[in-house]
Amino acid sequence: MKRFGIINAPLSEALATLGHTDMFMVVDAGFPIPRTAHRIDLAVTENLPDLRTVLTLIRDEVIVEGVTRSEYVLSHNPKLEDFLQSTFSDAEFTVRAHEDILASMAHEAKFIVRTGAYDPWGNIGLHCGVDVKKWFAGDHVTLPDYYATKAS
Repeated sequence: MKRFGIINAPLSEALATLGHTDMFMVVDAGFPIPRTAHRIDLAVTENLPDLRTVLTLIRDEVIVEGVTRSEYVLSHNPKLEDFLQSTFSDAEFTVRAHEDILASMAHEAKFIVRTGAYDPWGNIGLHCGVDVKKWFAGDHVTLPDYYATKAS
């Protein structure tokens, strides 16, 4: 049996396939997941599991260097924005139009994790990074300037 972390087999397997710059989504219960998308459906009932729990568990297993969310998160769901900023404090944050997230971003995602969240605009794109300290630890490697702040 796995000792800790995510025990949902499809989600654990999908996370293990991620590489640098891959993007996947964690979405609320009402997100229109495209038929062609790789769907990992965790939803059981209203807010089970909730968005924040799933994002926190994923954060503990994946290096996230970017977070994309709707412009409406900033203006209409500030508690979610605060949660995202504190949970992914080392990440770069970008905004996309809500309609764009529903349409094209869903098709760009490597996979989409559906939660049971009833959390308005709770559709988040996570962009994978690398462990800078480990990746650039060798004596033979020069740390690029754009990673310097992440190595400290």
